[in-house]
Amino acid sequence: MYNKKHIDKSQLIYGTRAIMEALEKGKELEKILIQKGVQGDVVGEIIRIAYEAKVPYQFVPREKFYDFGNANHQGVVAYISPVQFQFVEDIIPMVYEQGRTPLVLVLDRVTDVRNFGAICRSALAGSVDVVVIPDRGSARISEDAVKTSAGALLTVPVCRSFNMKITLDYLKDSGLQIVGCTEKGDREISKVDFSIPTAIIMGSEEDGISPEYLKKCDAKAKIPMLNQIGSLNVSVSAGIILYEVAKQRLKI
Repeated sequence: MYNKKHIDKSQLIYGTRAIMEALEKGKELEKILIQKGVQGDVVGEIIRIAYEAKVPYQFVPREKFYDFGNANHQGVVAYISPVQFQFVEDIIPMVYEQGRTPLVLVLDRVTDVRNFGAICRSALAGSVDVVVIPDRGSARISEDAVKTSAGALLTVPVCRSFNMKITLDYLKDSGLQIVGCTEKGDREISKVDFSIPTAIIMGSEEDGISPEYLKKCDAKAKIPMLNQIGSLNVSVSAGIILYEVAKQRLKI
């Protein structure tokens, strides 16, 4: 038997016409789910506008829609985002123009909502200029995430990347060093110069940083630990490395 999940229906838009209207009015959407096999001119138009507006959409099996109960969804459901997504291409030039040193936090497939919220809270405390997440395979930016972040998600800019390799290349071309925080690092975080423009990559809870992104790193840094523990929770690790950045930049 399929177990229906609890979903906050206030964060959803059901049906083709309602979603089309939301897209046309520029409402911030986190993602759109389309039932496999559903067709029609309106669905095609939703896909076209979503693509142009850089709103993620995905085709899912009919069983996924059991989560939504008896709602008249017509095979299409959109999640409303509680935050306004930014573009990293807008943020970095602005930081430079303000005479500041950019600090970017890149989250590679961090899927746990509480971890994500806690990381964003640390990001705000650590003066991170933008948090970059992939358009798929990341924690939902839900009200729970906002609550866990203690409201930080409503302040710290969040960028949704549709091609992380291109985003990392853009950051490098913009003068940022790419630092991967990994237990496989060849130096401790205190040995990395964080006084210069930096983007830090934090990997997923299960698999760490993707090999293709590790290849983009200028440095791979690890957090020193005294006991035989292989790794820390990703939100804890983020807090520690962001403290190291702050310590260096404030010259503590």
